[in-house]
Amino acid sequence: MEKERVVFADYMRIVACFLVMLVHAAENFYGADSSGLAGNMSMLMNESNRLFVALYDGCSRIAVPMFMVISAYLLVPMKEGETMGSFYRKRFLRVVPPMVAFMLIYTFLPLLWGGMTWQQSISDLKLLPWNFPSMAGHLWFMYPLLGLYLFIPIISPWLERATAKEERVFIGLFIVACFMRYIHRFVAPELWGECFWNQYHLLWYFAGYLGYLVLAHYVRFHLDWSTSLRRGVGAACLIVGAAFTAWSFWLKGVPGQLIETPELEWGWEFCTPNVVLATFGVLLLFTSMRRERAPRLVVSLSKLSFGMYLMHLLWLHLFVVLFVGSGGAASPVVPVWAAIPLIAICTFICCALTTKVLSYLPGSKWVIGV
Repeated sequence: MEKERVVFADYMRIVACFLVMLVHAAENFYGADSSGLAGNMSMLMNESNRLFVALYDGCSRIAVPMFMVISAYLLVPMKEGETMGSFYRKRFLRVVPPMVAFMLIYTFLPLLWGGMTWQQSISDLKLLPWNFPSMAGHLWFMYPLLGLYLFIPIISPWLERATAKEERVFIGLFIVACFMRYIHRFVAPELWGECFWNQYHLLWYFAGYLGYLVLAHYVRFHLDWSTSLRRGVGAACLIVGAAFTAWSFWLKGVPGQLIETPELEWGWEFCTPNVVLATFGVLLLFTSMRRERAPRLVVSLSKLSFGMYLMHLLWLHLFVVLFVGSGGAASPVVPVWAAIPLIAICTFICCALTTKVLSYLPGSKWVIGV
């Protein structure tokens, strides 16, 4: 018998999955290397690209944190009586086999259409024990996610005992740590003990994605707000956070200038205060849902979303070729304002259909997690 589902989490997981695809669709309009995606260097070709990449991509930067808070909301604290070993076994068997399967797929499948050379494939294969393959940059996310899974049995006992005030202290320090990206940029390159022989600064242990985990737990167990208050504050936080994130890209993205991608995306890192604010807002909005049951299609897409995420770059490239064409980002077949969402929507639909078909095959859970 299937366990009771958390309705808002199904909707949130689908939206996060689509936003990831929207991010990667937009990257094709400022990436400066041959792949089209944003690599080490970027360049915007015109003002139209500058505006619509900022809007679409900037407003989608909450996608990764959304996945983080969904996992935290559902898994923390651990179930009563669950051990560290049983938790690891269950979570890692759910996630690692599909991750490894798609690492191998991205290492060899592009050979079929000349998307990579055998030399590159062998090089990627040698890298697999240590990192994701070169054609699957989106799989970077799996490592911090697994890192959170590793830490959940350790932090769960504290969260079970912690008061709301104690959790707010942690969240407050996490938010201060999120400002370090900007302090590094505008004030000082090294802070609070940082130097060339030490990267572990004062707030190192409160920085990173663990803050999202505690934030999700706080919202679930300690934030006793009414539905109307959640929606009002949530909408305000989402709008302000997303607006700053989009503006930060627009500010730096001067058309025709080659720029290092981290400089262009200076306000887009996932652990920055603006992205945290927007993520908090979207979490409030989703947790204000009062539906008792999600439609069958929503539940199905939610279950398929992991496989869709894993495979989406394979489909996305096809629609980039279709909607961008030989004219490239400077002169796409479809105007940029329409091309970015069309690429994402078509990719989403094809991934959903492909994952659904694969789910009927024996042993599909080892490849797509369903």
